[in-house]
Formats: sequence, C-alpha cells, structure tokens
Amino acid sequence: MSPADRLAQLSGKWQVARVIRHADGTTARFSGTADWSPDATGLRCDEIGSLTIGAMAPVSGNRTTLWQARDNAIAVAFADARPFHVIGPGPRPAATHDCTPDTYCLTYDFTLWPRWSVRWHVIGPRKVYRALTRYSRLNY
Repeated sequence: MSPADRLAQLSGKWQVARVIRHADGTTARFSGTADWSPDATGLRCDEIGSLTIGAMAPVSGNRTTLWQARDNAIAVAFADARPFHVIGPGPRPAATHDCTPDTYCLTYDFTLWPRWSVRWHVIGPRKVYRALTRYSRLNY
C-alpha cells in the first residue's frame, strides 16, 4: 500500500486507547478519539480524551499532529510543523525521533487493519517509558 493510500485510509474518527508505563513504575492511561481531517498538505490528527496518571483523577488531554504523504513514506510533524518522525512502507514500519537528550523509537503495526497500533520506547536521561497506543475505526 502506498503512503498516499495509507494516509487516505486514516481519514475519519478513531477510538484511541493508550497505556504508558514509566520506568519508575507509574502507569498512565489515555482514552479518547483521534480525528484525521484534511488540511492544506495532508491530514491533521486531533486526539482528544482523558488522561489518568496512577491514582490521580482524570484530566483532559489532547494533542495535534500533521501527517503528509511523501515519496515512499508518511511524514508526521508536530502541530507547529516541526518534524516528528517518518513512517516507512510496509505492515510494521519503525521510526525514530531524536529529541536530544532523549530518543523515541516507534513501531507501527498495520497487520490487523482497520485496527492498528504504535509502540513507543523512549530512552534518555529525562524520560524512560514504554507506551502502546491502539486505534480502532469509529463507525458513525
């Protein structure tokens, strides 16, 4: 599947469930929706939901990323257009983001499409955690 085809298939609303496991044993959970909608250069992804860290009361959480098909990949950027990472072709592409002094290693899994996931492993002096985000299409 081409990056442009993959990007087109992302368009719409998705259920998001994320678990973040920090090296100190703290677990955080995010539950909400991700809405991929067209923008000037590709798709804008707005995640909106609730974040619970440990036993704390849930708080509102959100983030925006920008997704653009390129030659043989999908470029993901932060909301302010700074580069984040590049997703290569294939059913399980890996990506990295160097946020000195920390490094983000991501692995996407599209093998169960239209359900898919991304695993994060963040290593560095400021952050050490693993995260798993699962997406499933919302039909409405």
